[in-house]
Amino acid sequence: MIANRAEADKPAPGWPMLAVPQAPREDHVIEQLGRIRNDEFAWMKFVPATGTRTMENLPPRLGQHLQAERNYAQQLLQPLAASAQAFYKAMAAHVRSVEQAPAAASARAPGGWSYSVEPSAALGHKRFVRRHADGRVQALVDEAERAAGHAYYRAAEHQASPDERYFIWAEDVIGNDRHRICMLDTQTGSTRVLVPEDAFGYGGLVFSPSSQHVFWIWRDAHSRPSRLYRTPVAGGSTELVYEEHDPALFMKVARTAANGYVAVTLFGPDTSEVRLIAADAECAPPRILRERERGIRYEINEWDGGLIALTNVDGASDRQILRMESAFASAAPEPLVPHRHGVPIIAMQPFAAALVRLERVDGLHRVVLLRPDGHEMVIAFTEPSYVLEMPLAQPWDATHVRISHQTLAQPLRWLQVRLSDGQVSEVERESYSGLDSDRYLVERMHAVADDGQLVPITLLSRKDRAGSPLQPLPLLLTGYGAYGIAYEPGFSLPALAWADAGYRYAIAHVRGGSEKGYDWYQGGCREDKRNSMSDFLACAQHLQRMGYSTPEQTVSHGVSAGGLLVCGAANMRPDLWAGVMAQVPFVDMLNTMSDAGHPLVPLLRPDWGDPLADQNAYDAMAAISPYENVRAAAYPPVLCTAGLKDDRVPYWEPAKLLANIRRYSTSNAPALLLLNPDSGHQESDQPQSVLQQAAQLWAFAEHCIRTAGAADKHTGR
Repeated sequence: MIANRAEADKPAPGWPMLAVPQAPREDHVIEQLGRIRNDEFAWMKFVPATGTRTMENLPPRLGQHLQAERNYAQQLLQPLAASAQAFYKAMAAHVRSVEQAPAAASARAPGGWSYSVEPSAALGHKRFVRRHADGRVQALVDEAERAAGHAYYRAAEHQASPDERYFIWAEDVIGNDRHRICMLDTQTGSTRVLVPEDAFGYGGLVFSPSSQHVFWIWRDAHSRPSRLYRTPVAGGSTELVYEEHDPALFMKVARTAANGYVAVTLFGPDTSEVRLIAADAECAPPRILRERERGIRYEINEWDGGLIALTNVDGASDRQILRMESAFASAAPEPLVPHRHGVPIIAMQPFAAALVRLERVDGLHRVVLLRPDGHEMVIAFTEPSYVLEMPLAQPWDATHVRISHQTLAQPLRWLQVRLSDGQVSEVERESYSGLDSDRYLVERMHAVADDGQLVPITLLSRKDRAGSPLQPLPLLLTGYGAYGIAYEPGFSLPALAWADAGYRYAIAHVRGGSEKGYDWYQGGCREDKRNSMSDFLACAQHLQRMGYSTPEQTVSHGVSAGGLLVCGAANMRPDLWAGVMAQVPFVDMLNTMSDAGHPLVPLLRPDWGDPLADQNAYDAMAAISPYENVRAAAYPPVLCTAGLKDDRVPYWEPAKLLANIRRYSTSNAPALLLLNPDSGHQESDQPQSVLQQAAQLWAFAEHCIRTAGAADKHTGR
């Protein structure tokens, strides 16, 4: 809301003068639970009756508006092309390779093969290979070859059959998160499409213990993973195994560690149910282990002659591990690893020799080995901030467990931990040309939230540019804070490129994530969601107060629910930011959570609340939803990205938000939408996608900081 027309016609300092796309406002009055709101940009929403959205099948007015947005963003960012190219070159110059430790005995499957992922010849792609104990090397999948000829490519769930003859994966060549399942026969070298379309590629496929079938999950018209099918590997009819009708539950499928069962897990934020298919009856219907119960979550595996459950039952909010006598015995389970409040158990991986678990203490990962005799060994690390991961489905009879270790500055390295005594050795590591990790400083600190909670921050900078005494530098602050997903401070070429420019990069580990356990997660849910945003503000203010940066040098960044975080924080304190960047942001919160037909809404109500049935939930969302809370204030430049084919966070969410910012902002700062017509919620894995988008965002952030001082003088803020 600019004071007068003359002011409106002036470009913000440092930005070109362009005609801004104007979205018409149309009354769309919604009455809900005795509340009334007017969604004047509701007309931007378009869901085709069938198929996927394209620029060609949009309604004419909408298509013209979105094309105008694309043109405006392209023209506005054109002067930053050289800067974006410099950032891209800085990232792409670090060519990745894999170094293997000499004489390292890697974990091998029963057939003598060990499986690994290597960089493809094409930057950004992966190549899957296996090596035999006798020295043979066999290429399995080269993603660069699979991606050739497709505007979009992303693959997941690569895995070998138990008999090691076959290798399968799920791939999306459209951009709509609906996969096809491909299978390589390693004996013949032939690859065929086992499932041509509509498969769910994230935890949605697994070989049967006999290697004769593939169990896979189908996505319905609302993109919900709702059916489990079984397809014979050798050919034949596909059979429906199970169908779930509750839209509030998702589904995943996996084999248990000793190949005794296929486990079908149904889950939501606060509910679980596991159905088991025994290895000796893999064509039989799945049997329920424990009926679903609101508030109880559990997952099942097998170890030491029976089943074990990782669960929150009996008030174990940060989870415990229970031992069960058999799959369907009536005896009460016994504690194997007791619950410890504030020490969340993240994952467990059983082996014949030991049960391995990944947990978090004081916000940092550690690995614990539990032998059948009850003896425990703890594997911990000394860096101030790092990430450990433990790949599942490792060989049951392995003598070592593979784990990975990385930091913001240190690339991924694979370690093997001997299960008998906990001895750790390095097997292989990723190496990037021209990268010296010792040049960087990774710090861990805490900001004090409004209610006194300590919010962790991970900070990356160059040692030679950090400044002594401390000097304020441009800062990019990112965060997520939703669904109990921790923002892990893993290795990042974009983060290093930002630091190499002489700047600082920081992650705010706000409530809503699980960095400090279940309570930390719940502290950023439902009526407490505002905590995520106030935590983010506290982190920005802490770094500014301590002299690491200033408001004129700080740009925020978030992806998906992280977009809700940064845009909500911008509504609360627009003066704290030189710019705001939100990728595929969830910013039309109240309207989306009021849409019962949205594929994720029923599933996510325990996290956000139900504004269709609960007045308190409605009021809590209405108070923080970024779209509804844009106000008359001097907003900084805002950049949002969107994928036209995205059905998780559709394009109209950021489009509506930006239209509202243009309507109410008292500054001339640009608000722009980068719309990709070929992608969904994620960018393609192709090399020109992820790094080039990051480079474009970094160039935008850098320009925001360079022009912030002039903008402050121009707007008087």
